[in-house]
Amino acid sequence: MATAISASAAALTDRETAIVDIGAAAARGEQEQLAEAFKTGFNAGLTLNEAKELVGQLYAYCGFPRALNAAATLMGVWGRGNWEWKTGKTPSPFPDGYNALRDGEANQTKLCGAPVKGPLFEFHPQLDEYLKAHLFGDIFQRDNLDWKTRELVTIAALAARPETEPQLKAHIAIGKLNGITDDQAAAIVHRVQSPADPSKLPSDWSPIPIGEPNTAYAKYFSGRSYLHKLTLNQVPAFGVTFEPNCRNSWHIHHAKTGGGQILIVTAGEGYYQEWGKEKRRIKKGDTVNIPAGVKHWHGAADCWFQHIAIEVPGTETQNEWLEPVSE
Repeated sequence: MATAISASAAALTDRETAIVDIGAAAARGEQEQLAEAFKTGFNAGLTLNEAKELVGQLYAYCGFPRALNAAATLMGVWGRGNWEWKTGKTPSPFPDGYNALRDGEANQTKLCGAPVKGPLFEFHPQLDEYLKAHLFGDIFQRDNLDWKTRELVTIAALAARPETEPQLKAHIAIGKLNGITDDQAAAIVHRVQSPADPSKLPSDWSPIPIGEPNTAYAKYFSGRSYLHKLTLNQVPAFGVTFEPNCRNSWHIHHAKTGGGQILIVTAGEGYYQEWGKEKRRIKKGDTVNIPAGVKHWHGAADCWFQHIAIEVPGTETQNEWLEPVSE
């Protein structure tokens, strides 16, 4: 598991960092790293019952085999240690009249900020019922972990598995509704996922840093991207790095006057397309002027890609994110 952390990791406490490491190691089935994460967590104030609760929840995201292995690792760590703190509180009994499906749906709605519906759940109502009744009911109803902590370990577990990226994006959004900041989300992903390896990039790669995982806008990108704030003074400018084949969704820069965006390609090759026109390939040294009101997208070709995005000053400026770009 990657241990190198950026400065944004300061957004996480020692206890939260240990919880992130527990989620990632359990999801990957890395028992040695998991044992160290439990020890670190205990030294940072994590209780035994909290650790048990983390493992119990992770079965829903990692499966029973890895959760059972994690429980065995936890039992070994606790048994070999000489921990001088309490085991922590157990969850309160469910209230009289508790109904897993009804109360789980209420928890899910509160967590997500709105009722969760969609064609997938209409197609497979069994999974919808399991999510509501068991995950958000029987598990999230247990009160010896708060919802922010539950989302910390969930985001870490999902970030550790590349095949769960859609769920990762969804839980980053849920986490932000439940106390996780942008800096904390970036720190989790940065700690769990090895940041872009400069040794794998071309020798003439841009001197602009790759930056932090772009978690704030992750739901608008088809893959992983990274953001480096160059300046927020006078004219805001950002370095944006795309992993191969990553692209953003169609979007429009609106403004009453002025506005729009300028892209300066600093490394790699990518694409730019305006609605109704053919996409064009852009490479290092190219500049793209995007007027306000133009529907467009941009992103990487089958290689790493980086550009500077300059926000053109204007009045009443805002971005409108639209549908993903089709293959």
